Order: sequence, then structure tokens, then C-alpha cells
Amino acid sequence: MRRLLTAILLLLASCDSHRQNVALGTLERDRVAHAAAASEVIIALPVAQGSMVKKGDVLARLDDTLQKAQVRRAEAELAQAAAQLDKLRNGAQAEEIAAATAKVAGAKAVLAESEIQHERLRGLLTQHISSKGELDKALAARDVARANLNATQEELRLLLKGSREEDLRAAKAKLDAAAAVLAMERKKLADLTVIAACAGILDDLPWHVGERPAAGTPLAVVLAGNAPYARVYLPEPYRVKIKMGDKLTVHVDGLDVPISGQVRWIAAEPAFTPYYALNQEERARLMYLTEVQLPESAAQLPAGLPAQVDLP
Repeated sequence: MRRLLTAILLLLASCDSHRQNVALGTLERDRVAHAAAASEVIIALPVAQGSMVKKGDVLARLDDTLQKAQVRRAEAELAQAAAQLDKLRNGAQAEEIAAATAKVAGAKAVLAESEIQHERLRGLLTQHISSKGELDKALAARDVARANLNATQEELRLLLKGSREEDLRAAKAKLDAAAAVLAMERKKLADLTVIAACAGILDDLPWHVGERPAAGTPLAVVLAGNAPYARVYLPEPYRVKIKMGDKLTVHVDGLDVPISGQVRWIAAEPAFTPYYALNQEERARLMYLTEVQLPESAAQLPAGLPAQVDLP
């Protein structure tokens, strides 16, 4: 219906506005749709439809039980990453070094015992008291003990040397990644509370408490601004006479007293046929979409009312 009315006004404007020195149109407000950040159940709609709202007012709340759990998990992962980085930076504790030192001493004792056993069996072999198989087993045990000693010595050396720079950088990167994930999860949690992005009139609440809209579905529509504006079609001959910021008189159907408005926007391109393809008479019928902002005293005027603007 509104499109039909706009088309009729545009037709009238193209025929008569040049003679009557008026631009025709309707009162409008910018529509700001606030969408659902996730597919969760609506648990509250604290503002009634048709109410005035301020920027930051809560328009809807979605169930945040699952998202709070996600935030707690991200917090735990961040704490774990921070602890790991602190462990690498602080290095080994005295108890760990003492335990590693004891392991080295034990490995030395085992190696010494295995070497003695190997030498004893080798002497017995020359006397034909021991077999070649027993000597081979003693040799293998000695080699194992020697390898174990080397391993324990390397463990002790690493503890004394401290963490590698590459390990520190990797742990720091893991900590930064965990912090980023936590910030993202907290943002998702905050988005489950839908707040007004601007002041205006809460025009539409298409969903009810208990319903589960899909992510991205509008939950609330706000008609922005403290007052509506007149969206009119400016005839081409008046385009050079009017600029943004000019004061113009606006007549609204049903009001006896006109309203003073201010031009806030004029389209750069005319409607329909390009101007360079028209002759002078045809150019006079071109229209430039123009918006004239009304003062706050006109805040109660509804959108859709027919309006006309006096042209200089």
C-alpha cells in the first residue's frame, strides 16, 4: 500500500510540482533490525512493542546456559596455557633437579655393577667355567646400563639448562590463542542480550518468549531517530536551489500548522532516465529523492503520513 501511495505521489509530483512549487512524499523513519546472534530460546522481551527506547536498552534476552559453559571452558583453557608458560619460564624446581641427580647416581651404580659382572664372566670363560651365552647377556646388560646412564645425564642437563626459546614462544602463542578464544566466547555471550543500537520507537517484535528463532533472524525492529523525516521527490529545476542544511517548510496531512524541517540528504542521481538523454522539457520531470528532517517536537508523528515540502 505504501509503495502504491509513493508511486501516486511521484506521478503527481512529476506532473504538478513544478507549477505548485512543492515536493511530495511521505513521513518515514529509518528501520534498524536487531538480529539473533544464535539459535537460542527467547527468555525475555522486557520492552513492549510501540514503546520509546534509548540506545543501550535491553530489547530481548536469549537463553545463555550453553554459552556460559563455553565461556567457563575457555577460561579454564586460558588458565592452563598460562600455567604452562609460567612453568617453562620458571624452570625446574630444586626437588626435580635433586630427583634427576639421584637417577644419574643410580644409573652409574647399575653400570658399574654390570661392568664388574661382565669382567667376571669373561674371566670365567677363559677358565671354561662360564658359557659364551652368559657372557653375551652380561655384555648386553652393561650396554643397557650405559645407555640408561646417558639418558639420565641428558635429563639432568636439560633441567639445569632451562626451557628452550622455541618452547617459550610456542607456549606464549598458545596462551594468546586461548585468550582470543575466551574473548570470542564472551562476545557471543554478550550478544545473547539484544540491546538497542539507537534511540527510537520499538516498532516490531516478530517473536514471542519461548520461541527459538534462527541465527540472523530479526528479533526487534526499531524506528530510529527522535523524530521522523519527510522523504520527498525534488523536481529537477529546484535541485540547484536547495542544498543540505537548508530550512524548508513541511506540510503534513492532518496538521493545520506547518513544520520547519532541515534538508539532511539529497540523492546524487535523479530517478529514471539519465538527464543527458533528455531535452529541457523532459529534464523538468526528473526527480531527486530528498530527506527533510523534522524537529523533535514532531516525534509523535507516525511514519507513512503524506507530506509536502514548500520549495523556494
